[in-house]
Amino acid sequence: MNGQRKNTKNHGGKNSIKHQYFKEECFSLVQNLLSISQIPMAILYTSMIPTVQARNFTHSKSSSSSFLSISSKPNSGRSSRSLRIRAETMEIEKLGIKVERNPPESKLAELGVRNWPKWGCPPSKFPWTYTAKEKCYLLEGKVKVYPQGHGNEYVEIGAGDFVEFPKGMNCTWDVSVAVDKHYMFE
Repeated sequence: MNGQRKNTKNHGGKNSIKHQYFKEECFSLVQNLLSISQIPMAILYTSMIPTVQARNFTHSKSSSSSFLSISSKPNSGRSSRSLRIRAETMEIEKLGIKVERNPPESKLAELGVRNWPKWGCPPSKFPWTYTAKEKCYLLEGKVKVYPQGHGNEYVEIGAGDFVEFPKGMNCTWDVSVAVDKHYMFE
């Protein structure tokens, strides 16, 4: 080396690879949560995490938001890294169907949803007429509801949605993921 000192500064190395791996895992987790749970909004809080191993997962729900936190244990006196996702409650009304995504647990308890009857079905496609107004809370499933008279327009509902269907609505249910729901007719 002719007396020259080799630059030993690490511009990548093991820690950089672990950090990149963690960021990719977090991004993948967020994508899955958004697609599976149909969470309408996610806000991420991240900081440096020295290792991607020994992570803890926690979930808590407040009156208007749901949180998922992921953290790692500090390693060798380094600071820990964490990821926090907040899902906001969101209500929409489309084609006469009201959908509240990610309703607060306090609302479900107030309505007594967990005491309502349950109904489920496997993936299928069938016509349905609402002879009374129905309120339901989907525990599992994914459905495209096509109200009659709106062509190919549909409302997609899934696990975690609180839904209200109006009395007199004729529609077609296209169930892509088996449904399990609590329901109540008024």
